[in-house]
Amino acid sequence: MRILILGGDGFCGWPTALYLSEQGHEVAIVDNLARRAWDIELGANSLVPIATLNERIVAWQELAGKAITVHVGDLQDYAFTGQVVRDFAPDTIVHYAEQRSAPYSMIDRQHAVFTQVNNVVGTLNVLYAMKEFAPDSHLVKLGTMGEYGTPNIDIEEGYLEVEHNGRRDKMVYPKLPGSFYHASKVHDSTNIEFACRIWGIRSTDLHQGVVYNVQTAETKRDARLSNRYDYDGVFGTALNRFCSQAATGHPLTVHGAGGQTRGFIDIRDTVRCIELAALNPAERGELRVYNQFTEQWSVQQLAERVQAVAGTMGLETTIDHVKNPRVEREEHYYNAKHTKLLDLGLQPHLLTDETVRDLLTMAVEHRDRIVLDTIPAKVNWR
Repeated sequence: MRILILGGDGFCGWPTALYLSEQGHEVAIVDNLARRAWDIELGANSLVPIATLNERIVAWQELAGKAITVHVGDLQDYAFTGQVVRDFAPDTIVHYAEQRSAPYSMIDRQHAVFTQVNNVVGTLNVLYAMKEFAPDSHLVKLGTMGEYGTPNIDIEEGYLEVEHNGRRDKMVYPKLPGSFYHASKVHDSTNIEFACRIWGIRSTDLHQGVVYNVQTAETKRDARLSNRYDYDGVFGTALNRFCSQAATGHPLTVHGAGGQTRGFIDIRDTVRCIELAALNPAERGELRVYNQFTEQWSVQQLAERVQAVAGTMGLETTIDHVKNPRVEREEHYYNAKHTKLLDLGLQPHLLTDETVRDLLTMAVEHRDRIVLDTIPAKVNWR
């Protein structure tokens, strides 16, 4: 297949590009390199050093003998977006190219506005480019489980059967986003559903859980192919943050009660889910929603898991509960369905002590790169 990956230099996009190239697909990347600029803005970095995009592409050509085409530009520029879609003529468009951090969107008004304009306008431009230049292509859009919030009922995969006053209907599952970032993803989902309904576009909206692990079989082949390892309080996930804290002898900081429960997925399963969605496209006019995660964990459970594995490595740690900077339920019901990707053949990599040990080992190996001041979550929702 001809697969265009928007945001192909990012944490999920880069390993996806390599995996799909390795499987024999013709891959092109679009990226504006903004994620690298945000590290500079925040005074943060990837714990594992990462090569430039050009160095990455050259290394992959040398090692795999396969070319990945790169287009550097911004999806908010419709002339650029339309030209890339027209010229590459993709079978599938994988859309990662958004500002993906909830804390980043909550820094202040400027960051909230930027996040929503960047994400919503970029996606609208992609939809219009598909309508105009690639009406038969299939959009695989990375949404987030955070669109749903934490309702006190089971979370279905995108849609809900409702009975009201004696009548029944199938409706888009109600959304309760937890940040301006998550709200932008809700807007995306609404716009994509509308475009499918009126233009006959085909799309799969992957409501992804929190991604853990860093490397895939492809990124491990050479240091120049390494994926980023975010540990800071803005872009780093809880598991990465805990591993970095353990590596530096810092207490593992759990926000509030620690009962916040979310869906999680290994990066190796993320790339496989993308291929499964691409190989099994939606019908014309159809918006499918898959909940893309493999297991559920609370923040407290993750901290305890890291503490236990760290102990076997001689890293003694404690767990501290700190004031939660977010406005969220810290103890809640959470039961989300996630069967559709399993039905397509996904064989999950579940979180193991070995995976946690690998993350801790990388953190210890590169702990001289850890900027301790960036780990605490300083962005306040209130």
